[in-house]
Amino acid sequence: MNNEDYYAIEQQIGYEFHNKTLLQQAFTRKSYTNETHDGENNEVLEFIGDKVLDIVVVRVLSEYFGEIDDRDEFKCRHTEGKLTGIKKKLVESKMLSARIDELGFAKYLIMGNGDRKINAQNDAHVKEDLFEAILGAVAIDSDWNMDSMQDVVEMMLHLEYYLENGFDDDCDYVSLIQQWYQKQTGNLPDYNFISLTDNDRGSIFRTHGYLRQKNRIEISDGNFICELRIDNGEPFVGFGYSKSHARTVAAKLAYNYLNEEGLLFTMSDKVENSTPENAINQLQELAQKDYCSMPDYNFKEDHDDNGNPIWTCDCGIKGYDFCFSGTSYSKKEAKKQAAYQMLLYVLEKENGRRK
Repeated sequence: MNNEDYYAIEQQIGYEFHNKTLLQQAFTRKSYTNETHDGENNEVLEFIGDKVLDIVVVRVLSEYFGEIDDRDEFKCRHTEGKLTGIKKKLVESKMLSARIDELGFAKYLIMGNGDRKINAQNDAHVKEDLFEAILGAVAIDSDWNMDSMQDVVEMMLHLEYYLENGFDDDCDYVSLIQQWYQKQTGNLPDYNFISLTDNDRGSIFRTHGYLRQKNRIEISDGNFICELRIDNGEPFVGFGYSKSHARTVAAKLAYNYLNEEGLLFTMSDKVENSTPENAINQLQELAQKDYCSMPDYNFKEDHDDNGNPIWTCDCGIKGYDFCFSGTSYSKKEAKKQAAYQMLLYVLEKENGRRK
């Protein structure tokens, strides 16, 4: 791993390591150290991280659903059984593995040849172990600082989102922006965090010029700021009570902007499983949704030596440099061939513009 790798990982988890070696160890599988006899692996860090995850999730659940009442007793909105069910969903292997996939962290795993042969990086349990090992590394590096550990769990798990919306809602703005940005660039979105004191709030606006940003900023209480950049303009800025909360606000602002500008979905998103059989309909659908002009088809009839008709179809679309031809004994088949080549060209040109 190099400094760019460290930076990319730290930015996504909201924690900067003092000891980068610990971060690398969190990604080092036993298969590697067994084969190379070089350094330590992540197994003990995984054990530690498992306990960190438990205590942080329990702490967050108790803070979110509970309070001290007027009799100075702890009162909770949910029963033990309900809390246990919520906690189980938050820490199950499926959830942790999905978060590692979303963060794109499996590609950084340091593995031995045995793991590589079986593509261990794709195994859900391997990704679950990695999630926990990162938490273990944070615990050791921060000297068990509870706020640091909780920040990282909240950032990696999107705890606040699930507590607010449950497990069936599909408007996790952080995930949606991450998926969109990765599709556009192949990279993770660029988040920058600022922690404030109450006295900083006035100066931060003057220093960063936030007042000029209008729809790209949502000012609220909370002393954490998240700046999210997804284009060459000013960042989207969210305020929150935690890094995770501020990140969610910034991601929602960015999502709403993309939606309003018609940038969330591209031409490629509207076309699935392109084949000659469905190319005519797909080109027509793109035109109806104003992604391109309606295709223009022109036919020419020739005959073979036996007098059988041979059809050639030319397909062109206004605004594109080339038209494409298909030839067949069937007029319909010739049209399919031409439309399919035209569709592939249109999608290729669109992908080239996005790059």
